Amino acid sequence: MLPRIETARLILAPLVKEDAPLIQQAFPRWDIVKYLTRKVPWPYPANGAEFFCEKTLHAIQQQTEWVWTLRPLASPTQFIGLIRLAVEVDNNRGFWLVPEWQGQGYMREACHAATDFWFNQLKQPVLRAPKAKENHRSLKISQASGMRMIREEIGEYHIGDIPSTLWEITREEWNGRYHPQEVSIRGG
Repeated sequence: MLPRIETARLILAPLVKEDAPLIQQAFPRWDIVKYLTRKVPWPYPANGAEFFCEKTLHAIQQQTEWVWTLRPLASPTQFIGLIRLAVEVDNNRGFWLVPEWQGQGYMREACHAATDFWFNQLKQPVLRAPKAKENHRSLKISQASGMRMIREEIGEYHIGDIPSTLWEITREEWNGRYHPQEVSIRGG
């Protein structure tokens, strides 16, 4: 079972099928989609979030993915984004945040909690995350968490075939840099 995680300002609530309408309403925006890979359909279909939730909930049951919706602690019913961990080659963490909530440190806070869960609950040895090189906000999150770039190549994003970087941090590096997160984990 996927736990609920609380940070200083956020609730990372385990994905449930009832989240589909919230995702469908918030997600299909160019500002969110442009730096995502072409695996994500665009234009986003009317049943895109429903299909995503169905597929993802199956992966959560198989323990190959862990996905949370992001909600402000002060307003727990408000949906503002999503964060995903996955046992996938060179793609262990992905996220998106509605534009109105960007630039305030929320995603950095969510990434800290999810990365700590990856290393200290799931006991994974390494976390890798691909990034479009021109996605500066996402790059800053990786840099701030102690990740290092290990490869550069051309990635296939909705915005086009552009330079892409792969970032990495090991469990030892993470735990040497950060003390256990001040988060509350419930369930699981």
